[in-house]
Amino acid sequence: MNPKVVEEAGFNVIGIAERTTNAKEMSGEGVIGKQWGRFFQDNLLAQIPNRADTSIIAVITDYATDKDGEYTHLIGARVTSTADVPAGMVVKKVPAGKYAIFTSEEGPVAQVVVGTWKRIWMQPKTAPGGDRAYKADYEVYDERARDPENTQMDVHVGLSKRALVK
Repeated sequence: MNPKVVEEAGFNVIGIAERTTNAKEMSGEGVIGKQWGRFFQDNLLAQIPNRADTSIIAVITDYATDKDGEYTHLIGARVTSTADVPAGMVVKKVPAGKYAIFTSEEGPVAQVVVGTWKRIWMQPKTAPGGDRAYKADYEVYDERARDPENTQMDVHVGLSKRALVK
């Protein structure tokens, strides 16, 4: 799975956020599944003002260390303005920089998301997308992700300034 490495502009996302770890998520005691449930059950996407597009964005940021440490997981939407943040929601900035874009297989959403992240975690440091910055990564759920049983999505992994594009 060779990612496409691109230079991206920064942007803001408004949504709901939780702190977690990958170990917690894999143990069955995670918060991300419940967070997604709340996002859809309470129709939170419709409550986010100034949306830039129709995609749902999940931002993984505020890393304590790396993939093994605590991080913030936010589900929301890319916005054109942060002037009106609904109660109970927060703003997170995805910084400009180099990102490796990994496209998932097609299939049930939970399976393709977990499978894509497992492949990312196995990337050697020398591979494109291997030298991670651990500042912000994000998942894009666009029109390809409308059917939860047949989803395809992209994971944008922030790269360190040392990462070279071959």
